[in-house]
Amino acid sequence: MGPPPGPARRADGSPGPDGGESSGPDGGGTGGFEGGTAGPSEAAPSPSASSPAAAKAEIFGGGREVFPDRRMVALYGTPGNPSLGVLGEQGPAESVRRVKDLAAQYQPYSEEQVIPAFEVITTVASSEPGPDGDYSAKVAPEDLEPLLKEARENGVYVVLDFQPGLESFPDQVARYADQLKDPNVGVGLDPEWRLAPGQVPLQQIGTVSAAEINETLDDVAALTAEEGLPQKLVVLHQFTHSMITERETLDVSHPELALTLHADGHGSPDLKTETWNALQEGLPEGIAMSWKNFYDEDTPMLTPEQTYAVQPKPWVVTYQ
Repeated sequence: MGPPPGPARRADGSPGPDGGESSGPDGGGTGGFEGGTAGPSEAAPSPSASSPAAAKAEIFGGGREVFPDRRMVALYGTPGNPSLGVLGEQGPAESVRRVKDLAAQYQPYSEEQVIPAFEVITTVASSEPGPDGDYSAKVAPEDLEPLLKEARENGVYVVLDFQPGLESFPDQVARYADQLKDPNVGVGLDPEWRLAPGQVPLQQIGTVSAAEINETLDDVAALTAEEGLPQKLVVLHQFTHSMITERETLDVSHPELALTLHADGHGSPDLKTETWNALQEGLPEGIAMSWKNFYDEDTPMLTPEQTYAVQPKPWVVTYQ
């Protein structure tokens, strides 16, 4: 699989607070970004829709299309919670230094520029139903803002990652519409944590329909177009085929979006490669492939050189 044409979990079965493995249900959303409930962050993250600056905004590294002119290396997690990933192990400024150093280690092995990124768990799967009854804890926009501000000021792309529980992906993403008006903020969808009625996290692996993902893509593409923003990265997490039903019907037609399938397998290099190859079977053309390295679960974790030796070369590499 070559470079994506312009716009466009793990493997061993062990569940955990930030990822697991196997199969499970699906659901639909109500769609649309009007009336998102999260509200704007305290510091406006980006130019307004009507401003000339919005139409001229570029992705970090230059240009208005994500691929094929750049690759990304990202830290995964949520602010202030080290148990959910390496992004929570230090404050925003130190996270910037850490991810920039990591991205620099990849540059010698890439003809394309390698830019740093954060994948921020924005809604976190929870063992308790919570006030909304959906088993998904929402990070308040004001709690995201210190990290978003640090990223914005230092050329670090941000992906807001969603673990929706019983709520639909379109409804969850709509809560953060104001944050998505930033030209360097994209979306991550994690079907592992998409539950059917009667299910709770960690008892099974979630499943989402391609139809629900497509509804989310429609909404994000519409927001991007309305705001005059550059293309947005959309990360689809997967480690078994059952996590996304009717995957062949995923809509890859939105020029406003760059889609990547993020292979979330952990374990031995052979096991990760097996998952990597299996996930490419039947994948719609135009969806880029991306890879995750696990500090604790991989045995051993690949070096930057080894990671970029994977074929096809991953467009986004995330560290958890």
